[in-house]
Amino acid sequence: QVQLVESGGGLVQPGGSLRLSCAASRSISSFYAMGWYRQAPGKQRDVVATSTTSGVTNYVDSVKGRFTISRDNANNTLYLQMNSLKPEDTAVYYCKANLSPMIASWGQGTQVTVSA
Repeated sequence: QVQLVESGGGLVQPGGSLRLSCAASRSISSFYAMGWYRQAPGKQRDVVATSTTSGVTNYVDSVKGRFTISRDNANNTLYLQMNSLKPEDTAVYYCKANLSPMIASWGQGTQVTVSA
């Protein structure tokens, strides 16, 4: 298993930016995939963006062109750069690491609030 610690959340005005970080307790270079998910109050947890070891990235339609997922293998960290934030982006954001297709670990989450 792996320990994941998210950071970088906070309160931001609409149109603003935040960068989330997910620090892993060990090397992420061999992880099958990593991703960011979010859960708004009263809603299910949904995928936001994913990144595979081969460099393939995918985004949910609502964040395409605004969010960018990236990996820093040297520092065992996954990032999510979020630009042009909207109130509907408000949620708890979670980092997930798939060590294999069947084994996954989650972080504890970081709150992102977009409000004027």
